[in-house]
Amino acid sequence: MPTATKTGLFPSRIDLPDDTRRYVADMLNRQLANLTDLYSQTKHAHRNVKGSNFWGLHTLFDKLAEGLEEFVDGTAERITALGGVAQGTVRRAAGTSRLDDFPEGVHAGLEVVKVVADRYAAAGKDARAGVAQADEHGDADTADLLTDVSRYLDKSLYFLDAHLQKDERG
Repeated sequence: MPTATKTGLFPSRIDLPDDTRRYVADMLNRQLANLTDLYSQTKHAHRNVKGSNFWGLHTLFDKLAEGLEEFVDGTAERITALGGVAQGTVRRAAGTSRLDDFPEGVHAGLEVVKVVADRYAAAGKDARAGVAQADEHGDADTADLLTDVSRYLDKSLYFLDAHLQKDERG
């Protein structure tokens, strides 16, 4: 049965020092918690949104959640490639995520959009911090992964923000 070494990591032939692999795997587990939480909150919004824009928002939230799945999986796989253990359960995510919880009683279309947009903005900010941390530790591959994550979160935030902006054309 495979076990982690004294360093707390599983063996890996990736040419990064053990200290770097451990640091980056820990940082990625925090990112994984955020992404898992964000996925869960986006699906919550998808299931519970109400109002005249229901169908469009219901569909938007579902598409955003689908897009997150790729990054949840990719982040978890990078952790394990580094020799770490991906802490990807919902319970662990709830205890580690730095995102605010979805507030009780928020169901009206644009209120839900604002809550979800705030969560995407926070996750994007944290992903960019992760890019900087990976760069500082010489892990270009993790920095690249988190750049893709932040790019997706920013694009999703653009879609959400567009619902909150007024049409000023006239």
